[in-house]
Amino acid sequence: MIKSFSLSRGKAMINFSSKYCKTEAEVLESDAFKCVIKKYFERIDKEYTKSKLLMHSVVKSENIDEIVEKTVIMFKLLTTMTSKEISENFDRFSFLYENKERFNEMLEDIYTYWRNLERYAIVFENNTSEGLDRKSFIATKKDFDDLILDLYRKISINLLLETPSVYRQVSAGTNAGLVLKKVVWPVPEGYESLKRIPFIVNMVLETPFITYPKKNTRSGFFEEEKTNPIIDAIIDQDAFLCYPIWVGDLLCFAYCHRDFITHLVSLSNLFEPAKVNEVAGRKPDIMIIFSYIDQRGANDKYYVDDKNDMIVGYVSYDERYDYFGYMKKMILTIHNIKQIKRGNLPIHGSMIKLELNDSSKANIVIMGDSGAGKSESIEALRSLSKEYLSDMTIIFDDMGNFRINPANNKLLAYGTETGAFVRLDDLDEGYAFKQLDRSIFMNPDKINARLISPVSSYEEIMNGEKVDIFLYANNYDEVKENEKSIIRFKNEEEAKKVFIAGKRQAKGTTSEKGLTTSFFANPFGPYQEQELSNILIDKYFKELFDRDIFVGQIKTQLGIVGKEKDGPKEAAIELFDLIKKLNRN
Repeated sequence: MIKSFSLSRGKAMINFSSKYCKTEAEVLESDAFKCVIKKYFERIDKEYTKSKLLMHSVVKSENIDEIVEKTVIMFKLLTTMTSKEISENFDRFSFLYENKERFNEMLEDIYTYWRNLERYAIVFENNTSEGLDRKSFIATKKDFDDLILDLYRKISINLLLETPSVYRQVSAGTNAGLVLKKVVWPVPEGYESLKRIPFIVNMVLETPFITYPKKNTRSGFFEEEKTNPIIDAIIDQDAFLCYPIWVGDLLCFAYCHRDFITHLVSLSNLFEPAKVNEVAGRKPDIMIIFSYIDQRGANDKYYVDDKNDMIVGYVSYDERYDYFGYMKKMILTIHNIKQIKRGNLPIHGSMIKLELNDSSKANIVIMGDSGAGKSESIEALRSLSKEYLSDMTIIFDDMGNFRINPANNKLLAYGTETGAFVRLDDLDEGYAFKQLDRSIFMNPDKINARLISPVSSYEEIMNGEKVDIFLYANNYDEVKENEKSIIRFKNEEEAKKVFIAGKRQAKGTTSEKGLTTSFFANPFGPYQEQELSNILIDKYFKELFDRDIFVGQIKTQLGIVGKEKDGPKEAAIELFDLIKKLNRN
């Protein structure tokens, strides 16, 4: 059973099914509140702060437990009396009224510390104790959030003896809520340590959800492990959660330790959640176990479990992996390897369905490695929508795959994600602010700041769309005067040479710098399975040229200094002209 309260690595988890506070007194008397106060004073213990000096002077001790005890008592009194009344009636707090401004500064500092934590409320569905069930969870979460905000305001008003002129309705309680359920599924031999881990079946997000993981880039390639790492894995079932998601048409169980729960919650904005009736009694196609203890050391590898027809990604508990890219890209890697083994060709890129104002239509796939300009090209198209577009649908923003439909022999493209994980630096100015109401922001003040936002429905990405234009995103070549941004390849071999080389100018999305290459611009599956991928590349490029599909490259100029915004826009305008030309032919 998950503890009633835990606070670790800047993440507070409150188990409403175990303990739920309905009154201010219950909050102040709870072990959770005392834990927060203690963590706050421990954090500032080695710092020269006003709060530390203030409490040392009034407690006459540097013992943190004594400081916490006195702080809690003081806050309890301030819920029913003013600082003046307390000073007049309690000798041990005679200092409070005269120093009310200084104590208010400490209150604000504690409140800010609390609000800077990631705060998660959880409840177990079908719980038989005095806890809560899903039916009342949203309302109860809101009541708790309001209770914390009201408690802070009451203490502040009683302390200063004045009411604020402006009330700000900030998120003071929890900024995410999770409904958990024990789900029975056929756990294969060897995976028994996962059996009791609860599944997330519902989620409530207070958006914008802003998080600050320790890292903001990913490095290296995921490699195959020949022996199953779960043999050496230490998995505390009471500390883990599982989020079942659909990655394309593959069912994925994503397991994660609560200390890295941000990355699990972030999946909700990127993939389609799997429903309980889709999960119960079914073994997943792929699985990721994120932030487990590996006795051999840090590990970010995957294991092909042929016996159980699964591929399992492993990322161990280590600060170096505290970046959402490790969660997302490991999931996509094992997804792509599974698709390759099924005879489908993974495409690292973006696909959009466009309809222009003159009724011209086209389905465009733009392929390229991280930072090549795939998502940025979509945003450039979006920014020009009023002038050129009547409709635009995103089929995939980062990863999709080509398949031959056996029923009608058509070449179709499918997506994997319903959301987008994009760099804030490369978005059109103001776009991020338009997405505030439903987005997850990661390290918004740093290089490679990211936004995760829903962009498509699951039905749209899995409908299967024909391909009209297939382009390689060239972000490294500058478009000279009188040159075109979009160039069509003359033949299959010329095209394969560019696509397989996978050149790009690194943009800070990984630890790479300068002009780099990656096999088929896809380090997430094709790189690991190059022999099988080469067979599929030959097959699908032959299909593309046999069907006279436009195959070329688009120079986004995203890697050219000074062209980061104008380059994708210039290419987008040229793409509109190409669509009109193809529709006339």
